[in-house]
Amino acid sequence: MPPSDRRPLTLRDVSEASGVSEMTVSRVLRNRGDVSAATREKVLIAAKQLGYVPNKIAGALASQRVNLVAVIIPSLGNLVFPEVMTGISRALEESELQPVVGVTDYQPDKEEKVLYEMLSWRPSGVIIAGLEHSDAARAMLAGAGIPVVEIMDTDGAPIDAAVGISHRRAGREMAQAILSAGYRRIGFMGTKLGLDHRARKRFEGFTAALAKGGVEIEDQEFYTDGSALAKGREMTQAMMARSPDLDFLYYSNDMIGAGGLLWMKEQGFDVPGTIGLAGFNDVKLLSGLPVKLATMDSCREEIGRRAAEIILSRLTNEAAPGDTVELSPRINPGDTLRLT
Repeated sequence: MPPSDRRPLTLRDVSEASGVSEMTVSRVLRNRGDVSAATREKVLIAAKQLGYVPNKIAGALASQRVNLVAVIIPSLGNLVFPEVMTGISRALEESELQPVVGVTDYQPDKEEKVLYEMLSWRPSGVIIAGLEHSDAARAMLAGAGIPVVEIMDTDGAPIDAAVGISHRRAGREMAQAILSAGYRRIGFMGTKLGLDHRARKRFEGFTAALAKGGVEIEDQEFYTDGSALAKGREMTQAMMARSPDLDFLYYSNDMIGAGGLLWMKEQGFDVPGTIGLAGFNDVKLLSGLPVKLATMDSCREEIGRRAAEIILSRLTNEAAPGDTVELSPRINPGDTLRLT
């Protein structure tokens, strides 16, 4: 719908959906007044299904908006997201808008809670990581009446606008580069795919491209705790003990990949002659290593900048809803992928 038709939901919407008065809806949502349990449940169900979020600044500001952009990300420990925040901050620094950050720890229920609290302060826009959200979160985003930009991923249908890369394409392109370099016995290590949707999509693209080349992954291992050098060392050592004939290891991110690379060099492996390695994200922190891990740039800072620019343009009616910006990641072969 055009920007002029995107309005926030009101008490009247909840009143009509639940079949009770606006005053009763207000009492329930403010947890005040004598309301029966049945009526309270009816109102709460209607509000959740609609995605209604109470307005904590109602009556305080004529604009009913504050100059904040809600930025909702899964982690601050992951080195990816500070670079995204850099792009957002730089794009907003000449405006009156300021980003405020909420962290979900990759948990859908926590994302709902963070989103609910942030929307209740009526920000001017939302930038949120990923395209996968619970029904309640999607309803809140769709009913917020403000610009919403989902970031990091374009493999799916956005609620409003999206900026990111195709992770399936990224996985395919890395697999094609590995096969072109002559590697055939491949192991994979990465995050638990049910928790990290973008890693799952890269894995799907990766395995599909391998299959097209007549190759299957020979060993794989997944973990749930934080990405770190120590985890990469541990997983690599275990995998090579199980599958010593592997000639390539593909990691879902650079940090565990760098841990694997350090262990490989300590053990005297011929990298990339006998065995190659690659990660994902092209983390700048690792550029100082004496041996450069093959990786793929995920365009993090540009994603943040382009997302903030969409928010700014929407607020000045310069762009229509439905923007999807797909950026093109590039493979950096480093020192661990044979050149063809």
